[in-house]
Amino acid sequence: MISTSKPKSNTHPWCIIRQLPNMQRLVVARFRSRNDADAYRLILQQLLPTVDHVIIFDLNLLETYD
Repeated sequence: MISTSKPKSNTHPWCIIRQLPNMQRLVVARFRSRNDADAYRLILQQLLPTVDHVIIFDLNLLETYD
């Protein structure tokens, strides 16, 4: 059965972001747990050593679901 309810906005509050110029940010990935975000950030650090990624806890998700 396919659920027709909208997902809760805080199901994946842990985000890995890449900071861009002019105070902008790019959300690279979202996770339910901090441990998952830490593990993924370590992988990104190995793959892209010159790019800084930051983990944040974001309850104000800007994504909209229609």
